[in-house]
Amino acid sequence: MLKETERWLSNRSWSVTDRPLHRLMSAKRATGSSVSVVLPALNEEETVGEIVAVIRHDLMQQVPLVDEIVVVDSGSTDRTSQVAAAAGARVVHRDEILPRIPTVPGKGEVLWRSLLVTSGDIVCFIDADLKEFSSDFVSGIVGPLLTEPGVDLVKAMYDRPLGGAAGQGGRVTELMARPLLNMHWPQLAGFVQPLGGEYAARRSLLEQLPFPVGYGIELGMLVDALHLVGLDALAQVDVGVRKHRHQDGQALGRMSAAIYRTAQLRLARGHLIRPALTQFERSGDGFEPRTYSVDTEERPPMVEISEYQKRRAA
Repeated sequence: MLKETERWLSNRSWSVTDRPLHRLMSAKRATGSSVSVVLPALNEEETVGEIVAVIRHDLMQQVPLVDEIVVVDSGSTDRTSQVAAAAGARVVHRDEILPRIPTVPGKGEVLWRSLLVTSGDIVCFIDADLKEFSSDFVSGIVGPLLTEPGVDLVKAMYDRPLGGAAGQGGRVTELMARPLLNMHWPQLAGFVQPLGGEYAARRSLLEQLPFPVGYGIELGMLVDALHLVGLDALAQVDVGVRKHRHQDGQALGRMSAAIYRTAQLRLARGHLIRPALTQFERSGDGFEPRTYSVDTEERPPMVEISEYQKRRAA
Protein backbone atom coordinates (compact mmCIF):
# COMPACT_ATOMS: atom_id res chain seq x y z
CA MET A 1 0.00 0.00 0.00
CA LEU A 2 1.19 3.53 -0.75
CA LYS A 3 2.66 5.27 2.29
CA GLU A 4 0.31 8.19 1.67
CA THR A 5 -2.65 5.81 1.83
CA GLU A 6 -1.33 4.16 5.00
CA ARG A 7 -1.00 7.58 6.62
CA TRP A 8 -4.52 8.47 5.47
CA LEU A 9 -5.92 5.28 7.00
CA SER A 10 -4.46 6.29 10.36
CA ASN A 11 -5.58 9.92 10.20
CA ARG A 12 -8.88 9.80 8.34
CA SER A 13 -10.54 6.53 9.44
CA TRP A 14 -12.72 6.76 12.53
CA SER A 15 -15.49 4.99 14.42
CA VAL A 16 -18.94 6.39 15.11
CA THR A 17 -18.09 6.14 18.82
CA ASP A 18 -15.31 8.72 18.41
CA ARG A 19 -17.84 11.55 18.23
CA PRO A 20 -20.78 11.33 20.67
CA LEU A 21 -23.91 13.28 19.86
CA HIS A 22 -23.31 16.00 22.44
CA ARG A 23 -20.00 16.80 20.75
CA LEU A 24 -21.67 16.95 17.36
CA MET A 25 -24.36 19.29 18.64
CA SER A 26 -21.74 21.61 20.14
CA ALA A 27 -19.91 21.67 16.82
CA LYS A 28 -23.15 22.26 14.91
CA ARG A 29 -23.99 25.25 17.07
CA ALA A 30 -20.46 26.62 16.84
CA THR A 31 -20.30 26.37 13.05
CA GLY A 32 -23.92 27.24 12.33
CA SER A 33 -24.06 24.36 9.85
CA SER A 34 -27.34 22.88 8.64
CA VAL A 35 -27.77 19.20 7.70
CA SER A 36 -29.98 17.67 5.02
CA VAL A 37 -30.58 13.93 4.71
CA VAL A 38 -31.54 12.62 1.27
CA LEU A 39 -32.97 9.16 0.57
CA PRO A 40 -33.14 8.21 -3.11
CA ALA A 41 -35.99 5.71 -3.38
CA LEU A 42 -37.45 3.38 -5.99
CA ASN A 43 -40.06 0.89 -4.75
CA GLU A 44 -38.81 0.80 -1.16
CA GLU A 45 -42.12 0.83 0.74
CA GLU A 46 -40.96 -1.99 3.03
CA THR A 47 -37.94 -0.14 4.44
CA VAL A 48 -38.10 3.60 3.75
CA GLY A 49 -40.63 4.34 6.51
CA GLU A 50 -38.54 2.87 9.31
CA ILE A 51 -35.40 4.67 8.12
CA VAL A 52 -37.18 8.02 8.07
CA ALA A 53 -38.82 7.37 11.45
CA VAL A 54 -35.53 6.45 13.12
CA ILE A 55 -33.75 9.54 11.80
CA ARG A 56 -36.63 11.80 12.85
CA HIS A 57 -36.82 10.34 16.34
CA ASP A 58 -33.11 10.12 17.09
CA LEU A 59 -31.68 13.10 15.21
CA MET A 60 -34.52 15.62 14.98
CA GLN A 61 -36.68 15.07 18.06
CA GLN A 62 -34.19 13.74 20.61
CA VAL A 63 -31.40 16.05 19.40
CA PRO A 64 -31.72 18.57 16.52
CA LEU A 65 -28.77 17.34 14.48
CA VAL A 66 -30.70 16.93 11.20
CA ASP A 67 -32.63 19.87 9.78
CA GLU A 68 -34.54 18.14 6.97
CA ILE A 69 -35.22 14.68 5.56
CA VAL A 70 -36.05 14.56 1.85
CA VAL A 71 -37.07 11.39 0.03
CA VAL A 72 -36.66 11.72 -3.73
CA ASP A 73 -38.93 9.19 -5.43
CA SER A 74 -37.51 8.13 -8.77
CA GLY A 75 -40.70 6.61 -10.18
CA SER A 76 -41.94 4.09 -7.63
CA THR A 77 -44.98 1.99 -8.51
CA ASP A 78 -45.63 0.96 -4.91
CA ARG A 79 -46.45 3.07 -1.83
CA THR A 80 -42.94 4.40 -1.25
CA SER A 81 -44.02 8.05 -1.38
CA GLN A 82 -47.00 7.59 0.94
CA VAL A 83 -45.02 5.56 3.48
CA ALA A 84 -42.15 8.06 3.51
CA ALA A 85 -44.49 11.02 3.93
CA ALA A 86 -46.39 9.30 6.74
CA ALA A 87 -43.10 8.71 8.55
CA GLY A 88 -42.30 12.42 8.40
CA ALA A 89 -40.17 12.97 5.31
CA ARG A 90 -40.70 15.62 2.67
CA VAL A 91 -41.26 13.66 -0.53
CA VAL A 92 -40.34 15.07 -3.93
CA HIS A 93 -40.74 13.22 -7.21
CA ARG A 94 -37.65 13.17 -9.40
CA ASP A 95 -39.57 14.49 -12.42
CA GLU A 96 -40.70 17.59 -10.51
CA ILE A 97 -37.13 18.78 -10.00
CA LEU A 98 -35.59 20.81 -12.81
CA PRO A 99 -38.31 19.86 -15.35
CA ARG A 100 -36.44 21.77 -18.08
CA ILE A 101 -34.03 18.83 -18.30
CA PRO A 102 -35.77 15.48 -19.02
CA THR A 103 -34.97 12.87 -16.41
CA VAL A 104 -33.15 9.63 -17.11
CA PRO A 105 -33.24 6.47 -14.94
CA GLY A 106 -30.50 6.10 -12.37
CA LYS A 107 -29.46 6.74 -8.80
CA GLY A 108 -26.92 9.42 -9.68
CA GLU A 109 -29.62 11.36 -11.51
CA VAL A 110 -31.72 11.46 -8.35
CA LEU A 111 -28.82 12.52 -6.12
CA TRP A 112 -27.86 15.29 -8.55
CA ARG A 113 -31.38 16.70 -8.64
CA SER A 114 -31.68 16.50 -4.86
CA LEU A 115 -29.22 19.40 -4.55
CA LEU A 116 -31.93 21.67 -5.95
CA VAL A 117 -34.54 20.71 -3.33
CA THR A 118 -32.37 20.66 -0.21
CA SER A 119 -30.82 23.53 1.70
CA GLY A 120 -28.30 21.98 4.09
CA ASP A 121 -24.65 23.06 4.18
CA ILE A 122 -23.98 19.34 4.68
CA VAL A 123 -25.87 16.81 2.54
CA CYS A 124 -26.07 13.21 3.74
CA PHE A 125 -27.15 10.44 1.34
CA ILE A 126 -28.69 7.26 2.74
CA ASP A 127 -29.95 4.31 0.67
CA ALA A 128 -33.63 3.55 1.22
CA ASP A 129 -33.35 -0.27 1.29
CA LEU A 130 -31.49 -0.64 4.59
CA LYS A 131 -32.84 -3.06 7.19
CA GLU A 132 -32.45 -2.83 10.98
CA PHE A 133 -31.41 0.78 10.41
CA SER A 134 -29.46 2.74 13.01
CA SER A 135 -29.17 6.52 13.11
CA ASP A 136 -25.42 5.94 13.63
CA PHE A 137 -25.24 5.77 9.85
CA VAL A 138 -26.17 9.45 9.72
CA SER A 139 -24.44 10.84 12.80
CA GLY A 140 -21.31 8.83 12.04
CA ILE A 141 -20.70 10.28 8.59
CA VAL A 142 -21.93 13.79 9.40
CA GLY A 143 -19.68 13.97 12.47
CA PRO A 144 -16.31 14.66 10.84
CA LEU A 145 -17.86 17.34 8.62
CA LEU A 146 -18.94 19.20 11.75
CA THR A 147 -15.75 18.72 13.75
CA GLU A 148 -12.97 18.65 11.13
CA PRO A 149 -12.82 21.81 8.97
CA GLY A 150 -10.46 20.15 6.49
CA VAL A 151 -12.80 17.23 5.70
CA ASP A 152 -15.21 17.63 2.76
CA LEU A 153 -16.56 14.10 2.10
CA VAL A 154 -17.11 11.14 4.43
CA LYS A 155 -18.04 7.56 3.48
CA ALA A 156 -19.53 5.00 5.84
CA MET A 157 -17.67 1.71 6.25
CA TYR A 158 -19.23 -1.45 7.63
CA ASP A 159 -19.52 -5.22 7.42
CA ARG A 160 -21.87 -6.44 4.66
CA PRO A 161 -23.18 -9.94 5.42
CA LEU A 162 -24.59 -12.05 2.58
CA GLY A 163 -26.90 -14.96 3.36
CA GLY A 164 -25.68 -15.12 6.94
CA ALA A 165 -22.01 -15.10 5.94
CA ALA A 166 -20.08 -12.14 7.35
CA GLY A 167 -18.11 -9.97 4.97
CA GLN A 168 -19.41 -11.57 1.75
CA GLY A 169 -21.60 -8.68 0.62
CA GLY A 170 -20.31 -6.00 -1.70
CA ARG A 171 -19.50 -8.32 -4.58
CA VAL A 172 -19.21 -5.55 -7.15
CA THR A 173 -16.89 -3.71 -4.80
CA GLU A 174 -14.49 -6.65 -4.58
CA LEU A 175 -14.69 -7.77 -8.20
CA MET A 176 -14.82 -4.43 -9.99
CA ALA A 177 -14.43 -1.25 -7.95
CA ARG A 178 -11.57 -2.22 -5.64
CA PRO A 179 -9.32 -3.51 -8.43
CA LEU A 180 -10.02 -0.37 -10.49
CA LEU A 181 -9.21 1.95 -7.60
CA ASN A 182 -6.10 0.05 -6.56
CA MET A 183 -4.62 -0.04 -10.03
CA HIS A 184 -5.60 3.41 -11.28
CA TRP A 185 -6.22 5.56 -8.19
CA PRO A 186 -4.20 3.88 -5.43
CA GLN A 187 -4.61 6.87 -3.12
CA LEU A 188 -8.23 5.71 -2.75
CA ALA A 189 -7.26 2.12 -1.91
CA GLY A 190 -7.92 2.76 1.78
CA PHE A 191 -11.69 3.05 1.39
CA VAL A 192 -13.34 -0.03 2.88
CA GLN A 193 -16.68 0.55 1.11
CA PRO A 194 -16.00 2.77 -1.91
CA LEU A 195 -19.38 1.94 -3.48
CA GLY A 196 -21.40 2.29 -0.28
CA GLY A 197 -24.52 4.41 -0.63
CA GLU A 198 -24.13 6.11 2.73
CA TYR A 199 -21.94 9.20 2.58
CA ALA A 200 -22.07 12.87 3.44
CA ALA A 201 -20.36 15.89 1.95
CA ARG A 202 -20.28 19.63 2.07
CA ARG A 203 -22.60 21.26 -0.44
CA SER A 204 -19.68 23.44 -1.51
CA LEU A 205 -18.00 20.27 -2.84
CA LEU A 206 -21.05 18.47 -4.24
CA GLU A 207 -22.14 21.43 -6.35
CA GLN A 208 -18.77 21.41 -8.14
CA LEU A 209 -18.81 17.72 -9.09
CA PRO A 210 -20.21 16.06 -12.23
CA PHE A 211 -22.69 13.29 -11.39
CA PRO A 212 -22.73 10.01 -13.34
CA VAL A 213 -26.44 9.37 -13.72
CA GLY A 214 -26.37 5.66 -12.80
CA TYR A 215 -24.49 3.20 -10.61
CA GLY A 216 -21.18 4.88 -11.38
CA ILE A 217 -22.03 7.78 -9.08
CA GLU A 218 -20.11 6.55 -6.02
CA LEU A 219 -16.88 5.70 -7.82
CA GLY A 220 -17.07 8.82 -9.95
CA MET A 221 -17.63 11.05 -6.94
CA LEU A 222 -14.65 9.59 -5.06
CA VAL A 223 -12.28 9.97 -8.00
CA ASP A 224 -13.44 13.49 -8.84
CA ALA A 225 -13.34 14.61 -5.21
CA LEU A 226 -9.80 13.27 -4.89
CA HIS A 227 -8.65 15.43 -7.78
CA LEU A 228 -10.65 18.48 -6.68
CA VAL A 229 -9.89 18.65 -2.95
CA GLY A 230 -7.19 16.02 -2.29
CA LEU A 231 -6.98 12.84 -0.24
CA ASP A 232 -6.89 14.49 3.19
CA ALA A 233 -10.28 16.08 2.55
CA LEU A 234 -11.81 12.59 2.31
CA ALA A 235 -12.56 10.30 5.27
CA GLN A 236 -14.47 7.20 6.40
CA VAL A 237 -16.29 6.17 9.57
CA ASP A 238 -17.04 2.65 10.84
CA VAL A 239 -20.76 2.39 11.62
CA GLY A 240 -20.98 -1.38 12.21
CA VAL A 241 -23.08 -3.63 9.99
CA ARG A 242 -25.15 -2.85 6.89
CA LYS A 243 -28.09 -5.10 6.01
CA HIS A 244 -30.06 -4.54 2.83
CA ARG A 245 -31.71 -6.21 -0.13
CA HIS A 246 -29.15 -7.93 -2.37
CA GLN A 247 -29.22 -7.77 -6.16
CA ASP A 248 -29.14 -10.81 -8.44
CA GLY A 249 -26.16 -11.65 -10.63
CA GLN A 250 -27.45 -9.97 -13.76
CA ALA A 251 -28.16 -6.73 -11.92
CA LEU A 252 -24.65 -6.84 -10.50
CA GLY A 253 -23.32 -7.25 -14.02
CA ARG A 254 -25.14 -4.12 -15.16
CA MET A 255 -23.88 -2.26 -12.13
CA SER A 256 -20.33 -3.37 -12.89
CA ALA A 257 -20.59 -2.21 -16.49
CA ALA A 258 -21.71 1.26 -15.41
CA ILE A 259 -18.89 1.48 -12.90
CA TYR A 260 -16.34 0.38 -15.46
CA ARG A 261 -17.61 2.97 -17.93
CA THR A 262 -17.38 5.68 -15.26
CA ALA A 263 -13.78 4.70 -14.58
CA GLN A 264 -13.03 4.55 -18.30
CA LEU A 265 -14.14 8.14 -18.79
CA ARG A 266 -11.87 9.30 -16.00
CA LEU A 267 -8.92 7.22 -17.14
CA ALA A 268 -8.90 9.27 -20.33
CA ARG A 269 -7.44 12.05 -18.19
CA GLY A 270 -4.40 9.90 -17.37
CA HIS A 271 -3.66 8.63 -13.85
CA LEU A 272 -1.18 6.51 -11.94
CA ILE A 273 -1.42 2.73 -12.46
CA ARG A 274 -0.10 0.04 -10.14
CA PRO A 275 -0.61 -3.76 -10.23
CA ALA A 276 -1.70 -4.28 -6.63
CA LEU A 277 -4.93 -4.77 -4.70
CA THR A 278 -5.67 -3.80 -1.10
CA GLN A 279 -8.51 -5.60 0.66
CA PHE A 280 -9.75 -5.47 4.24
CA GLU A 281 -10.35 -7.86 7.13
CA ARG A 282 -11.93 -6.93 10.43
CA SER A 283 -9.79 -7.53 13.51
CA GLY A 284 -10.18 -6.59 17.14
CA ASP A 285 -8.87 -3.11 16.36
CA GLY A 286 -11.06 -2.46 13.30
CA PHE A 287 -10.40 -3.02 9.61
CA GLU A 288 -6.90 -4.20 8.67
CA PRO A 289 -5.59 -3.72 5.11
CA ARG A 290 -4.06 -6.65 3.23
CA THR A 291 -2.26 -5.87 -0.03
CA TYR A 292 -1.75 -8.47 -2.77
CA SER A 293 -0.06 -8.40 -6.16
CA VAL A 294 -2.34 -8.60 -9.19
CA ASP A 295 -0.77 -11.30 -11.99
CA THR A 296 -21.39 6.62 -18.77
CA GLU A 297 -23.73 9.94 -19.48
CA GLU A 298 -23.01 12.45 -16.70
CA ARG A 299 -24.71 15.54 -15.33
CA PRO A 300 -22.61 18.72 -15.12
CA PRO A 301 -21.67 20.28 -11.79
CA MET A 302 -24.83 21.71 -10.25
CA VAL A 303 -23.17 25.09 -9.84
CA GLU A 304 -23.33 25.44 -13.65
CA ILE A 305 -27.13 25.06 -13.74
CA SER A 306 -28.95 28.41 -14.10
CA GLU A 307 -31.81 27.44 -11.76
CA TYR A 308 -29.32 26.56 -9.04
CA GLN A 309 -27.39 29.79 -9.60
CA LYS A 310 -30.61 31.78 -9.19
CA ARG A 311 -31.45 29.95 -5.98
CA ARG A 312 -28.02 30.70 -4.54
CA ALA A 313 -28.37 34.38 -5.45
CA ALA A 314 -31.84 34.67 -3.87
